[in-house]
Amino acid sequence: MAYLLALGSAALYGAADFLGGIASRQTNTIAIVFASQGAGMVLLALMLPLLPGASPSGADLFWGGAAGLTGGVGVALLYRALAVGTMAVVAPTTAVCAVIIPVMTGVFFGERLAPWTLVGIALAIVAIVLVSQQETAASVEERAGALPPGVGLALASGVAIGLFFLALARTDAQAGMWPLLAARAVSVTLFGVIALVTARPLRMAAPVARMAVAGGALDMLANALYLLATRYGPLSVVVTLASLYPASTVLLARVVVGERLNGWQVAGVACALAAIALIVGNG
Repeated sequence: MAYLLALGSAALYGAADFLGGIASRQTNTIAIVFASQGAGMVLLALMLPLLPGASPSGADLFWGGAAGLTGGVGVALLYRALAVGTMAVVAPTTAVCAVIIPVMTGVFFGERLAPWTLVGIALAIVAIVLVSQQETAASVEERAGALPPGVGLALASGVAIGLFFLALARTDAQAGMWPLLAARAVSVTLFGVIALVTARPLRMAAPVARMAVAGGALDMLANALYLLATRYGPLSVVVTLASLYPASTVLLARVVVGERLNGWQVAGVACALAAIALIVGNG
């Protein structure tokens, strides 16, 4: 069950990132993050009365707030990277960094995993790297010099998102979804203050606003599935499966905006499927 929840979160994360990246190409990133995070917070607030009762502790709300801070920053950096770079490069680069921090932390604190599960995790990381490969004239030039557009932002985003995964996993099962509400309250406040201080306009065209709201709703649902998955399965496995979200982003970029998959990226998708089979089959 935990692994299916994690895979569901990966699919939703990828779709949310795609929408956020497209929206960020049409208006300022701060406005998109504020709108998407706010939409997610409203959605969760409406759902809470329908969910089973929960008793969050101060520690749960603290870790939720920490997740909101790191996750908000990570999402903002990711959306900006997706806006200025190639989605098929940016999303997997972020995922590589995001998966390393929680996985290494889980192993450090004594998680024992089956050998084939470890192989699956390693293969998933290989899949993320392969999906990021692009064979174009521009990419050849970039290998000889500076990083491709958006990759620096993607690396920083990955570190922040990895800390988000780690913080959210520290919350207790009895806390229910309240840590997510605390996370959204922190991130919405943060980006509201940033918009105020920097005088960034929050208004946007209606089609862009719809994308931001839809992305925020999908992101919140993905967070909820991830949070549930961490309570039923080992962190290192759950976060690896959740970090397969670039496959969803890359496929949407291919179908909607015409970004093409090359041989390396096809191999990456195949590795991702094999990784899922190994992890789920040995969980």
